[in-house]
Amino acid sequence: MPPIDLFQNPLRARHKTTDGKYRPRVLVKQLHPRDRRRMRRHFLDLEPADRLLRFGTELPDEQIERYVAGIDFSRDIVFGVYNRVFRLVAVGHLAFAPRDAAKEAVTDKARVAEFGVSVSRSARGIGVGSKMFERAAIHCRNNDVDTLYMHCLSSNKTMMHIAKKAGMEIHREYGEADAYLKLLPADPSSVMQEALDEQFATLDYTFKANKRAALKWLERLTLHKPKKK
Repeated sequence: MPPIDLFQNPLRARHKTTDGKYRPRVLVKQLHPRDRRRMRRHFLDLEPADRLLRFGTELPDEQIERYVAGIDFSRDIVFGVYNRVFRLVAVGHLAFAPRDAAKEAVTDKARVAEFGVSVSRSARGIGVGSKMFERAAIHCRNNDVDTLYMHCLSSNKTMMHIAKKAGMEIHREYGEADAYLKLLPADPSSVMQEALDEQFATLDYTFKANKRAALKWLERLTLHKPKKK
């Protein structure tokens, strides 16, 4: 008989997708410097092949450490997905940069954005990558950025699927691919959607953090419980 979960998460309800299947609800939360340690763990746990797909090269641990330490949360936006045991299983980095001459034909906005995402093997196949891309796109819309780029290896089938699903224009060259998506301007519904997404994700994050703390407390209580004579 499976153990009873004393801390049921009301936000874990499944939803029906367009293909008629039921999948766990994916809640994407904006990350902050306090999440840096869990981000580091997520990237270091990636297998060499997954590091290659995420960064375009098999980064050694030392460079992973430098990459995570160097993320500027005041400039860029980082998103994450925590699983039911409060482990970070996906990280999406939305980096902003000034528009350069090569992109003047694509946009007249002052900035462009590039998005990179990695998903742990245990969390694949349920739409996590696509959901994170949607969250990045709506953030760009609401911050006056109308062009979102993704750069990856052409062999990265997951990123290619996300790009095609989003309707991105894809350019392939020398084993690499650049894709960009033109975004609609912000409107009241996009602003409301981003606010609701973050609010639900924050509630989910708080629930999981408190549940983890409560389970640790119960575990310590059990270990220190005096034995009956």
